[in-house]
Amino acid sequence: MFEIIKSGGWMMLPIVLCSIAAMAIIGERFWSLQRKRIIPAELVPYIWQLHRDNKLDDATIRRIRMSSPLGRVLAAGLLNRKHGREIMKTSIEEVGRQVAFELERYLNALGSLATVTPLLGLLGTVGGIIRVFSDIAVGGMGDPGILSAGISEALICTASGLTVAIPSLFFHRYFERLVDGHVVRMEEESLRLIDIMQGNREDV
Repeated sequence: MFEIIKSGGWMMLPIVLCSIAAMAIIGERFWSLQRKRIIPAELVPYIWQLHRDNKLDDATIRRIRMSSPLGRVLAAGLLNRKHGREIMKTSIEEVGRQVAFELERYLNALGSLATVTPLLGLLGTVGGIIRVFSDIAVGGMGDPGILSAGISEALICTASGLTVAIPSLFFHRYFERLVDGHVVRMEEESLRLIDIMQGNREDV
């Protein structure tokens, strides 16, 4: 592997660094965007039980807020439950936008890596071709080894850039869709909580 990277020329260094960054982001996002970490299944029933038992004090709401992103969103509504439906909804929407922004953390960077690495590969390819023609200009067409070295450098850079870009683009789209799903689910749970708190829906 080291020999392949070495034969790809100096442009392989930024491509390798991009691949390391992409793997780090993908691993971190897989860990952070787990459904159980974003939308704990037991949280909403727990809040409903506290509501029925009239045990929603400030300390409990603070614990709910610290528990998960969904907890942050619901806690914003719980803190304003005495001010009516519209105030609850507004406060939930404000915090929800902040949470959605945080869930998209590093996704722009991953998308940028998916865009940049093929260009780095292309730049390495151009460098390899330039090297081939420079060597031909100096030594002529007599040595096929000179040609093969430059062409090899060009092809390795192209392949390496695409190897990093393709999975980066795939996971970027996947995580975007995953975040959208989490946001929609949090909106549904928040609206249901508002309706129950304001007496517009029965707790089921």
